[in-house]
Amino acid sequence: MTIIPKSHPRLNSLLIREKLVNGFDNNLVAKEGLLAHGRGEAFDYLIGEKTSKSAKEAIKAAAFMLKNAENSVISVNGNFAALCPKEIIQLAKNTDSKIEVNLFYSSEKRKKAITKILKKSGAKEILGLNKKSSIKLLGIDSARRIVDKNGIFSADVVLVPLEDGDRTIALKKAKKKIVTFDLNPLSRTAETADITIVDNVTRSMKLLVIESKKKLKKSPTFNNNKNLKIAILEIKKNLERRAKDA
Repeated sequence: MTIIPKSHPRLNSLLIREKLVNGFDNNLVAKEGLLAHGRGEAFDYLIGEKTSKSAKEAIKAAAFMLKNAENSVISVNGNFAALCPKEIIQLAKNTDSKIEVNLFYSSEKRKKAITKILKKSGAKEILGLNKKSSIKLLGIDSARRIVDKNGIFSADVVLVPLEDGDRTIALKKAKKKIVTFDLNPLSRTAETADITIVDNVTRSMKLLVIESKKKLKKSPTFNNNKNLKIAILEIKKNLERRAKDA
């Protein structure tokens, strides 16, 4: 029997799978979310299953943007809630951000399950649940067009993890600054966002929480397009290294 060392990235990958399966069993995660994660695992392998230099630069820029926003909102879907509930609450506290549940495959059962785990992790207020304060975002056909007028609709900065490209584009058209996590540096979301963290969300959220605790007086110099090109080069170098080692 092969024993995987505790420090091995493959063990972390297996633990993430288990969290998502448990999330699916407890109505947090949609079955489509499991499929999306499988695609993400492939890209995580390409980046070496570790946080790259380009991702760390994006994390620094994201922390500064969230902390200096007038009305920042952390958008939460099922996968995000299943994987990083404590980090969501910590980041919201450190950056004075609101938390809003926003789902592609929306149902009251899933909203209640996500709300439960967020409150259990320490959330005091969760937006996106009250129909009286809901409003439609233009440019989206899915259920994600329904947002809270006190949250995403009025936000200047929105953190949109594990995102679909349509909503990222719609949010940009609505004049929002977008921070996202995306393991695929060539996706529409990655290319549309203002700050794209090309990394596994479980790793980068921990680092983002740490970075958000720091007193950042000066905005980091950051260009998303250039950083994505660097991320692609990092993937290329990682593949070349693995080919040599094979």
